[in-house]
Amino acid sequence: MTHGARPEQVWGIGLSEDAAAAISTALGSGYLLRNWPNGEQPGERDVAQAAPLAVFVVKKAWEAMPAMARKRLEDWDVPQRVLLLGPRQCVSDFEGFLDSGFLSAVSEPLTDKKVRDVIFRAQEVKCLYDDIFRMTREIMLERELLSRKTDLVLFLNRILTRASETLDPTSILANAREDLELLLPLRGLMGVIWQLSGSGTLEAELLLEGDMDQDAESHWTEELLRQAEKTAGKAMHAYKATFLDGDANRAPIDIPQSPDEVIFLPLRAGGQVFGLLALYRAKGRPLGKDQVQTLYAAVNHLALALKNAALFHQAKIRADRDCLTRIHNRRAFDERLMEELRRHQRYRHPMTLLMLDIDHFKRVNDRFGHLVGDQVLREVGRLLSEAIRGTDFTARFGGEEFAIILPQTTEEQSRVLAERLRAQIAETVFSHDGQSFSITVSIGVSAVQPGALTRRNELLEKADKALYQAKNLGRNQVCAGLGPLTRTEQPDLGAANAG
Repeated sequence: MTHGARPEQVWGIGLSEDAAAAISTALGSGYLLRNWPNGEQPGERDVAQAAPLAVFVVKKAWEAMPAMARKRLEDWDVPQRVLLLGPRQCVSDFEGFLDSGFLSAVSEPLTDKKVRDVIFRAQEVKCLYDDIFRMTREIMLERELLSRKTDLVLFLNRILTRASETLDPTSILANAREDLELLLPLRGLMGVIWQLSGSGTLEAELLLEGDMDQDAESHWTEELLRQAEKTAGKAMHAYKATFLDGDANRAPIDIPQSPDEVIFLPLRAGGQVFGLLALYRAKGRPLGKDQVQTLYAAVNHLALALKNAALFHQAKIRADRDCLTRIHNRRAFDERLMEELRRHQRYRHPMTLLMLDIDHFKRVNDRFGHLVGDQVLREVGRLLSEAIRGTDFTARFGGEEFAIILPQTTEEQSRVLAERLRAQIAETVFSHDGQSFSITVSIGVSAVQPGALTRRNELLEKADKALYQAKNLGRNQVCAGLGPLTRTEQPDLGAANAG
C-alpha cells in the first residue's frame, strides 16, 4: 500500500475481541477492521456506502442472523465472505456453504498465516472480478459503438437509396426530412439551389416546407435568399418557390426564435457550391461527433442527388423545348395535357385549351424568306409566353400552330384571353429590309366542364374544329363552342402586310 493511500476495509460480524485483535495484527497498518459484535449486523446504509475487501463472519453469528439481514449479505457481491469457525467446529453442509457465497472457511485459533492467506485469496478474486468487469465494460462499449456505427451505416444507406429513387428535388427533400428526423430533432427541412441563367446572372429555386403561414413563408424566403447570396457571393437575379408536400402529423413551420435553431449546410458537387440546406431543428441535446460526421455524409449524398435532379431538369427542359421558339414542344404538350386532364377529373375544376394558327404563314415565307418566318414564329412564342399565367402552359404544336393549356379557366375567361392575344399579335409590327408587315392568327377554344370525363383526343378535336371554324369564317378571329367572338377582314399582304 502506498504512503497516504486510504486503508483497505475489512469487516467482521460477531468477532470476539481476541479474534478481532488477531485479524488486525495479521493485516497490519494498511487495513482497517470494522466489527459488528454478536447480535448485530450491517444495515442497508452500511452495505450501500462501503466496499470492504473481505467480511469475516462467525458461524454462530451467521446462523443467528435474521433472514432479511442474511439475504442482504448473500446478494451483496462486492466483498468476499469468510466463515470463521470455532476451535472444534466444522462445515457440515459444504455445498450450502458455497451457495451462500463464502470464499472460504477458517477455524480458530487465527494465525497471521491463516488471515493473510484469506486476504490474499480475496485480493485475487477481487482483481479477477475487476478484470472481468473491465473487460465486460469494454466489450459492451465496443458493442455499443459497433451498434451505433451499424445504425449510422444503415441510416446513410437509407438516405442514399431514397435519394436515388427520384429526380424530383421536392421528393428528395421530403424523404430526407423523414430520414434526418431519426438522427436529430427536426422541425423542418428546406433548401435553395441556384444556377447561371443565359445572361450570366444567378437564378434560385427555393424548396420550402408546404405548411406555413404568410409571415413564416416571407421569413424563410428572405433568409434562404440572403444565405444563398452570402454563400454564392452574388445577388440572386430571380427566384421561384417550390413547396414540399405537407404532412398532417407535423406542426406548421414557424419563424425561429434564435439563430442557433437553424443549421445551414452547403451543397457541393464537383468542388463547387450550388445550394444550401436549412435544417430547422427543435431544441435538444447537441449532436455527438459521430452524428455530426454522419450528418455531413448524409448532406453530401443529398447534394449529389439534388445536383443530378437539377441536371436532369435542365436536360428535360432542353428536351421539352422547341429549338426554334424556345417554348414547349409537342411531346411536352402531350404529357402536360394528360396531367391536367387527370387533375381536372380529380378536383373537378374547369379547364380550357386554345389552338392558335398563324394566318397565311406560307405567304410570309414566300415573300420574305424562311429566316423571317422563323423570326415571326419566335416572336409569337414570346408573346404567348409573356401573356399567360405561371400555371398555364404554351407549346408549339407543329409548324405555325400553337397550343395553350389553361387550367382552372372557364370557356368565357379563355375567350377573353384569346381575343386579347389575337389583338396583341395583330398589332405587332415586323420589319425586314425596310419593309414593315404584320400578321394575324385564328384561335379555336375547347373547354372541359367541371366533372366531365373528356378524353384527350376529344379535347384536341374540339379545339381543332373551332380553329378551322375561325379559318372558314375569314381568319383573324376566335371561335369556340359558343360561336365566333370577332370577325375582321384579313389584312392585305400586298400593302406591305402579311396576313
